[in-house]
Order: sequence, then structure tokens, then C-alpha cells
Amino acid sequence: MNSIDTTKLIRMRRMLHAHPELSGHEWETQGRIKQFLNTETHAQCIDVAGTGLLAVFDSGKEGPVVLIRGDIDALPIEEINDFEHRSVYEGVSHKCGHDGHTTILLGLAMQLSARPLPKGKALLLFQPAEENGMGAEAVLRDPAFPAGEIDYVFALHNLPGFEKQMVVVKEGAFTAHVQSAIICLKGKTSHAAEPEHGINPAPAIAALLQYAQQHTHNEPAADDFFLFTPVYVTLGEKAYGISAGYGEVHLTLRSWSSELMEEKSDALHAFVKQLAAAHGLKYELSWTQVFHANHNHPGAVAKVRQAAQVAGLQLMQAAVPFKWGEDFGLFTRRYKGAMFGLGAGKETPALHNPDYDFPDELIPAGVAVFEQIVRQTVGL
Repeated sequence: MNSIDTTKLIRMRRMLHAHPELSGHEWETQGRIKQFLNTETHAQCIDVAGTGLLAVFDSGKEGPVVLIRGDIDALPIEEINDFEHRSVYEGVSHKCGHDGHTTILLGLAMQLSARPLPKGKALLLFQPAEENGMGAEAVLRDPAFPAGEIDYVFALHNLPGFEKQMVVVKEGAFTAHVQSAIICLKGKTSHAAEPEHGINPAPAIAALLQYAQQHTHNEPAADDFFLFTPVYVTLGEKAYGISAGYGEVHLTLRSWSSELMEEKSDALHAFVKQLAAAHGLKYELSWTQVFHANHNHPGAVAKVRQAAQVAGLQLMQAAVPFKWGEDFGLFTRRYKGAMFGLGAGKETPALHNPDYDFPDELIPAGVAVFEQIVRQTVGL
């Protein structure tokens, strides 16, 4: 990493880890990022999407514009680690590695300051609210965001279960289209001894869960991969003399394509409507936390491959997309771009596990790949 002080970056990463903030509340994180950029780099800082930040490196000469995105929010998970930089906040922690992704962008900012671009422009986006799927949309809607200037977009995600510093690439779909359904079923309470005098949603809930199971095709290698996952079910109250009159079912839906997602979503809505009518129930169906699939452009993936090779990193082609959602998909829908993986170690705990911690050894590898991508794109 040339003259970049990795010790300084690791110290910053651990500070971010110790002070996690949930989606949309990353005010202190934004402040820490801005202070680091102002102290250690020549970036022009622009606030975006409330708690986000855009670091601009403008050569002053005409040329391509490349955006590199890192996410900054944490998760509502209680950390069980006992190391010195563990989360200081109860019930909130960095269990997806966004502290590491942020630090990699800070290292890239240091590199672009040490070796300014000969032409073009680099935009480093520190994006809030990735975990709830709202951050990318908020950035793209912000008038301060230079949406019309961008030629290419790139992002990475660390991948436990893969060799450390291995770069994982794939053309086409890289992550799933994911969205969640909230289905509310309203009947009528009655005495538990006389359920016939009420309308209990239990049979409809049972049928809905069976429907989700029957219409799941959990075969990632198949083009028509589709996964329903029940994540929350509630019925009535803990009152044993009452037959329930209200229930909810929350599901996540996952597919490789937006077209299949639309088809399956419409079919689910039709089934719920029919089910409610058959059981005399009123219903409400709403959608939340929508993550569009990341579709990697072949030319952008080629840039990632070349950057990994120049950086001397091991390269792997993913056989199938990853089933988790990532709101960077909104960027790859609009611009040529790619998301790639960076191996976090085969023994590293899985993402969103309470004992996960981003491996600091990934920081120089991530910086090296991103720097090569930027310099390739604007022209060395």
C-alpha cells in the first residue's frame, strides 16, 4: 500500500467497530469518517442522504467518473466477543463488516491523495442504511449526489467461508433480488370454548405457510431459483379463554431475477386475497426492505479481474449468485458496474453471527483492488 499507514487504518476500523450505529442513525460514524478524511486526505466532502458522505477526488481534467461504494451501518445484534474493541452499545454491533468496508474506502482515499488521478474523477460513497435497503435509494434521490456524471460503479463485500484476500467475481447476477412481505389477517375473537362464534385466522395462516413451502425452489444453480422464508408468525394472545381474531405472517422472498420476483409476488397477493375471502377474513399485504439483484456488467467484472491480478491476489469465479440481498443493486441497475467478494477466511464466523469481526488483514487487499480499478477506469 505504498506509504499508507495500515496501523492507522486498523485503529480506525476498530474505533468504528466499537461505536456501531443502526441504519439511518449513523451521525457519529459520519462525523468520524469526515474527520479522518479532512485530516488524512485531500478529499472534498459532501453530505448525502442525511448520514452519508461523498468524498470527491477531482483531477480537474476531463475523463471518466468512477464511484466506489462502502456501507457504514451496523445491525441490531448483541455482540458476544470480549476483545478490547467490542461494541460499547448494547444490542448494536458491526456483524456484516461495514466497519471494514468503510475503512477500505478510507485507505483508498489516502492512496488517491498520495497519488492524485491524472484525469477524471473518483467518488467514494460512504453509504448509510444498507441493512434496511433504504440507503442506496436515498443517495440516488439526493440533489447533492452527482447522479448524471457517473460512468462506472463498484463495491465489495467480505465473504466468510472463502480464503482470506481471495477476490470472488461473477458476471450477471451476483446477489439476489430480496423483498419481505407483511401479511395481516383480521378475523373476530370469540370464547375459546365457542370458536364457531368468531373467525380465527389460524387455518389461513397454516395454509399460507404451506403455500410458501410448496412454492419454494431452493436450487441456487437453477435460473428459476426462488425462496420463501417465514421469518415471523403471530396469532392472538396468551389468553387461553380467547379464540384468536388476528394474526400476522412475515415472509422474505428471494430470486435471481426481478421478473420472477414480480411474478411470484403477484401470485402471493392473489393467493392471500383468495384465502382471506374463503375464510371470511380481512387482510392487508405490504412490502418492505426491497433489495434489487446486483447484475454485474461484463466489462466492469473484467476490470475487477485485472485489478486483482495486478494486486497479486487469488481470483475465483463464483458458480452461483449469493442468496443475500444488497442494495447496491440499485446502482448496478442504473450504471455499468460490479460488486465482488473479498474472502474473509474459511474459519471466520458467518455474517450476522454475534461473534463475527471483520479481519483487519483484508484492508490492504481491498484498498489495492479498488485503487487499481479506479486507475484503470480513468486511465493510468
